[in-house]
Amino acid sequence: MLKQLTIRNYVLVDTLDVSFKAGLTGITGESGAGKSILLGALSLLLGERAKTDCVRPGADKADISAEFELLPSGFLQTKLAADDMLEGGNTDCLVRRVISTEGRSRSFINNIPVTLQYLKDISEHLVDIQGQNEHQRLLDRNVQRSLLDDYGKLASQSTKVSGLYKTWQNTVQEIAKLKDVITAHEDRETLLKYQLEEFANLSIGENELAQLEVEQKRLAQAQSILEILGRANGNLEELDDLRQTARMLTELDDSHKDLAVAKDTLVSALTLLDDAARDLRRYQDQVVVDPGALLEIDERISAILEVARKHKIQPEHVSNFAQELQQEFDSMASDTTMLDELSAKEGALGEEYFANAKKLSTARRKQSGGFCKDVNGYIQALGIKDGALSIVFHDQQSEHGLEQVEFHVTTNANFAAGPLGRIASGGEQTRISLAIQIVAAANSALPCLILDEADVGVGGTTADTVGRILRDLADHTQVLCVTHAPQVAALGHNHMRVSKHKDQTVIEPLSQDNRIEELARMLAGAGVTEKTRAYAKTLLQEAHPK
Repeated sequence: MLKQLTIRNYVLVDTLDVSFKAGLTGITGESGAGKSILLGALSLLLGERAKTDCVRPGADKADISAEFELLPSGFLQTKLAADDMLEGGNTDCLVRRVISTEGRSRSFINNIPVTLQYLKDISEHLVDIQGQNEHQRLLDRNVQRSLLDDYGKLASQSTKVSGLYKTWQNTVQEIAKLKDVITAHEDRETLLKYQLEEFANLSIGENELAQLEVEQKRLAQAQSILEILGRANGNLEELDDLRQTARMLTELDDSHKDLAVAKDTLVSALTLLDDAARDLRRYQDQVVVDPGALLEIDERISAILEVARKHKIQPEHVSNFAQELQQEFDSMASDTTMLDELSAKEGALGEEYFANAKKLSTARRKQSGGFCKDVNGYIQALGIKDGALSIVFHDQQSEHGLEQVEFHVTTNANFAAGPLGRIASGGEQTRISLAIQIVAAANSALPCLILDEADVGVGGTTADTVGRILRDLADHTQVLCVTHAPQVAALGHNHMRVSKHKDQTVIEPLSQDNRIEELARMLAGAGVTEKTRAYAKTLLQEAHPK
């Protein structure tokens, strides 16, 4: 339940601290006193989009915080504890939001910074604020379906179905995209097959072109190479004079160092020349004049150059290019394999979705009877004697299941039921909406329900009935009801008045005497008399018999 609300520098509020109690609390006040400020601050606190004009003029920021008491071992206590927002078995939850004049905001839960989305997700389980135009919201079929699911405690099952549907449809979309890719690749695949066959027939090895060019060059000049080698070998064989000179120098009997160096150098030179002659002879043995081999190499190089020209690549890159084409072709084959895998996955997901969606449909239809029965009891108690709600299920496969839910009503036994927005008048819609809200709230786990003039347009005996219904509801859910109906306010366990003093909004709990005075004002307006005070006192006594 909501225990405390603190507002600083919000709109025209400088400082406002309000404590709330369990049960039904009536919130009253003259028009323009600031009841909307209270609801606006709470809405901001629970994640509504912030505007710059929400900060009080002259202040640099608005600061709104609220203390809630959570249900022990409930969903929120468990979640906040799991998210390290709550310690042990603590049930106190402090929610705070700070908004700057630039419209930027920061959010906190138990003084721990959180994202605005996290705050919104949490607030859905803290407070439900039902505005004056709630009956308009109830015309939305999605809202109607959610109310039925909440009543039947099918929210988790509905969420599961929604998740399965989204995963299934994402897979369907992946398959469609992959099929488009494969279709677009068909012509490319045919071309790749042809090109790969061409490269396979060419069967070029890595660095083969460079090796061929070297061999081609050697074969092309083989004749001239052999002629040069012949002359070179002849010259190297005519070294007898140098050999004779070396022998003569060796025979000299003189140990002079210059002579020794000269002899060694000459001997080394002759040795090197002999080595060169031997190497040249080995090279000469490998050089052959072979016009046929040269022709084959020329043709092989021409074939490689032609392929390079055809594919507009450098000749030395032909081998790598062939590998790239092969990789591309292999990836297309993997696309087909992936398509088979996705198709199998899509089939399994579809079966799982339909199985769970059918269970959800069965549960919805089962719960619809009890929901309508409960709502009808309140509709008739609220003065529409022939009023009745029925639920029509339209086949419609979506993330929400296999059907769409539509509320139909009848307000006259002589006429057939029809959609809520078409059959009921404005006043009837308000009362039917209130009946639906009460049933939904009675079956929710929300610790706090705030009704903003949900009883507008009703008075007299019907207003008394509304108040008694809300008081019964408040036995297990804290209800804060902004109301202009004195009958409703009198039935509250608590009564708070909103007033304005020197442009400051004040919200205060009322004592018994002040409560009588406020009820008298609500009954008579400005002309409060002893008679209206007496009637107000009677209302309180009848609402709270000892």
